[in-house]
Amino acid sequence: MRPIALLAATALMAAPLSAHAACPGDADIARVAGDILASRPTQGYGTALSMEDALCAREKLIPILAQHYGPPVGYKVGLTNAAAQQRFGVPHPVRGTIYQATIRAHGTAAAPAEVPAAFGALPNVESDLLVRVRDEGINEAGTDRVSILRHLDQVIPFIEMPDLALAQGQSTGPNLVAVNVGARLGVLGDPIPAEATAGFAARLAGMTVILATDQKELSRAPGTALLGHPLDVIPWLVEDLKRDGRRLRAGEIISLGGFSAATPTEAGRTFTVTYQGLAAQPVTVSVRTP
Repeated sequence: MRPIALLAATALMAAPLSAHAACPGDADIARVAGDILASRPTQGYGTALSMEDALCAREKLIPILAQHYGPPVGYKVGLTNAAAQQRFGVPHPVRGTIYQATIRAHGTAAAPAEVPAAFGALPNVESDLLVRVRDEGINEAGTDRVSILRHLDQVIPFIEMPDLALAQGQSTGPNLVAVNVGARLGVLGDPIPAEATAGFAARLAGMTVILATDQKELSRAPGTALLGHPLDVIPWLVEDLKRDGRRLRAGEIISLGGFSAATPTEAGRTFTVTYQGLAAQPVTVSVRTP
């Protein structure tokens, strides 16, 4: 493995959006990357970090983490419900990048994936949902939900396993963005073909998403928990990328956000997310944390 100090050299390739920000220096970026990769809580960049500087720090961190987690394969949209926004003091969603490692594991109730409980500094599980982009027409689909569905080919049950990484007292919105919104791992269920119909859009909004362990139910939420409708996350992401001079590409994966609050992992448990009302029968995805 290359030393973190050397990996930090890749951080010089910051995105254009950050060119004029007073970005954290390379030594600080390397320190935070080292903490994340060593699975120890990081002090981040302090509670005075601005969102502009956080965006710059994120873009410098992503290529360092990609050396370990694999190439970027899409985006994570975080803070897509009011409770999460209130917790971090940010009145809008935020964007992170997800990696090949994020979508490697597959698990069902009959055959759960296995991910070590202590996979990160502050390992958590969340009920989430992925979609896969069919083609670049999604960038011009606007806010019409059926139009958006025309440019998606899969809806994928997903247990996100974020590493929130931040030490006590550092859980601010800018610090969360600066650590790439905690993107780390995840477990996929069996994909569902996306249907470009009003009925399918209605099922996404009307479904109930339940997170449970093998012992008890932890949370349940309606599909509307994400910005009023899961598909409404996508126009936000399209506009956020546009400000950065980017576009969604065919084959990219989008993590739409947590239906449940982040829940710490626990060794020896099986976590299952069930989507009731999305398909004719309940759909599940499961992970065991030995």
